[in-house]
Amino acid sequence: MAPRGGRAAAVASSGSEDEEGEAGFSRSYFLAKEKEPSSGKKRARAAAGKLSDLNLVDEQVLRASLAEIPPKHEEEVEALARSYKDQYRNWLFELRCGFGLLMYGFGSKKQLLEDFASTTLTDFTVIVINGYLPSVNLKQVILTIAEMFWDQTKAKLKRQPGTRSQLSQPFPSQSFDDIISFLKRQTSDDVDDQVCLLIHNIDGPALRDAESQQCLAQVSCCPQVRVVASIDHVNAPLLWDKKMVHTQYKWSWYHVPTFAPYKVECVFYPLILASGGHAQTTKTALVVLQSLTPNAQSVFRVLAEYQLANEKEEGMPVSSLYTKCRERFLVSSQVTLNSHLTEFKDHDLVKIRKHSDGQDCLRIPLVSDALEKLLQELA
Repeated sequence: MAPRGGRAAAVASSGSEDEEGEAGFSRSYFLAKEKEPSSGKKRARAAAGKLSDLNLVDEQVLRASLAEIPPKHEEEVEALARSYKDQYRNWLFELRCGFGLLMYGFGSKKQLLEDFASTTLTDFTVIVINGYLPSVNLKQVILTIAEMFWDQTKAKLKRQPGTRSQLSQPFPSQSFDDIISFLKRQTSDDVDDQVCLLIHNIDGPALRDAESQQCLAQVSCCPQVRVVASIDHVNAPLLWDKKMVHTQYKWSWYHVPTFAPYKVECVFYPLILASGGHAQTTKTALVVLQSLTPNAQSVFRVLAEYQLANEKEEGMPVSSLYTKCRERFLVSSQVTLNSHLTEFKDHDLVKIRKHSDGQDCLRIPLVSDALEKLLQELA
């Protein structure tokens, strides 16, 4: 029995030695990997380089070159567009039945929807919303619809005696809930009284938030309002819940790939292979600023004038901006200023950095020449 026990002990000792050897090898491997990044990763980064190191062409030049590229498969694309025209009558029938039309598929659908509206929706009052723009004043659009129905109501009241005092009154409220309640009360058998919202890119950056989608969904379920929209983002259906899809929008989905270039929709998006020239950056900033309130524009002007007068400084302290805006009666509180700054930051008009003394400073990411040109065009 002794030899058998000795063999067992020998086997056990050899097994433990193997485990210790493997553990030692593993430790050595990970220790070597910990030391490697200091040299290996630097070499990898140097070999890979950065996008900023590339000599990129100016965006205006690149867009001009893209415009010169001849289109391909023109006959096939035109045949595809003609095939969609055959469906116009079905689309109109579904609209009159209370459904909303949602177009999806590769290619710009702007020309297709506008052709459908101009040739088939002649009995409707068509209101176009360009969702691909950086910002959309949705409340103003809905107020316009309400005022149009209010004018129709006044025209009907004109035929009735004793209602002269109500004819000169404007729309009674600008509250969103009041507008929706008013729109839901509008009923008529006359097709000419119906409004069609034609929304290019309902999934666009200006309409992608939950509040805008809820607003459009409530408008779409009003009796006299119909919606025709397009989407291009792959995750667009995630914008809506089951109630919005089946009860409010009542989408009827149509796959209509047009293979048309997104020329208009991509104007406000920088090209990946372009070096975002100052002219294009200034143009984009001007479009965004013009969509903001006059007070917000004036706050931006105060910041820009300070930056031009103090080019060597790291930026304008938030407290200094608040003091100057308060002196000019542009803001009444810090909360108001913060709301303007949030809009600026969301549109990349302003960058925030820490000053050497620790306080937040604001800086507009434009060179002096571009900033001066922007202020001139904004005036």
